Amino acid sequence: MNWDDTTDTSAAERLVGASADREDQAVEAALRPKDLGEFIGQEKVREQLDLVLRAARARGATADHVLLSGAPGLGKTTLSMIIAAEMGAPIRITSGPAIQHAGDLAAILSSLQEGEVLFLDEIHRMSRPAEEMLYMAMEDFRVDVIVGKGPGATAIPLELPPFTLVGATTRAGLLPPPLRDRFGFTAHMEFYEPAELERVVHRSASLLDVEIEPNGAAEIAGRSRGTPRIANRLLRRVRDYAQVKADGLITREIAAAALAVYEVDARGLDRLDRAVLEALLKLFGGGPVGLSTLAVAVGEERETVEEVAEPFLVREGLLARTPRGRVGTPAAWAHLGLTPPRSSANGQQDLFGA
Repeated sequence: MNWDDTTDTSAAERLVGASADREDQAVEAALRPKDLGEFIGQEKVREQLDLVLRAARARGATADHVLLSGAPGLGKTTLSMIIAAEMGAPIRITSGPAIQHAGDLAAILSSLQEGEVLFLDEIHRMSRPAEEMLYMAMEDFRVDVIVGKGPGATAIPLELPPFTLVGATTRAGLLPPPLRDRFGFTAHMEFYEPAELERVVHRSASLLDVEIEPNGAAEIAGRSRGTPRIANRLLRRVRDYAQVKADGLITREIAAAALAVYEVDARGLDRLDRAVLEALLKLFGGGPVGLSTLAVAVGEERETVEEVAEPFLVREGLLARTPRGRVGTPAAWAHLGLTPPRSSANGQQDLFGA
């Protein structure tokens, strides 16, 4: 094979990338808690969900439908797998974007076994016809399959075995009330505290057979943006650094050095976060600036800036969304070690109501 050929090189890069993704997925699967006792954090959700599942087992019934909302990486998929394990039932996993027609959903529902858990990720992105079919399936365990078209179309009722739907969403507000109301239990998952993330890091390090000191775990947890998935990802990258550059033991100094290599700063900001802040402050004097303009300035898609970088920057108090555009806060100037122009500072005081 001629590796100088651009097409071949691109294919090779895709192959390597796909292999790395599969490896990461395998490691993530190995780190997932298997039951509620192993699951760290989300104390209220775990307590409430434990009651729901215990009561269902005591009645010998299928568990109520469950809706989990919250930011990516907080454990919604893991909890769906735990629900299936606690109920001793198989699990079927799909997502809203994959269900674009009512027939897609009917095919999935009609093949479910009694008691099976159907995990529907990004449920808010399901098509409207499929969504309307789901109403009847959740409430009456029945769907009407339409055969034919026009005046001669016939609805054939199809009975379904009792099943448990676990819906996951990052944007619960986009779910229509009729769908939201059909869930017997709804839970909102919160970001993790640093102490909880330290426990996550220690547990994962033990499963990965990695030596880590308490202050090393604290350093990783503090840069993980309140998200277990990110904590586990950073742990794996710090492990790599410790194996290559040190003796394999993760200390605070090793963790800090490793995360500096991967461009994750002490507050958890990564390359994209810093690029957005630097463009906002250095190029546009702290704003206000429109989202599209900001995205062009950092060379990213508008959706990437809005959905990946902005939520964390807003939560950290480094960026504000105002009617006139995005604005860097005084904390953003301080974090980057920059001094705001006087005119910018006065304008921001007006925007923030000071």
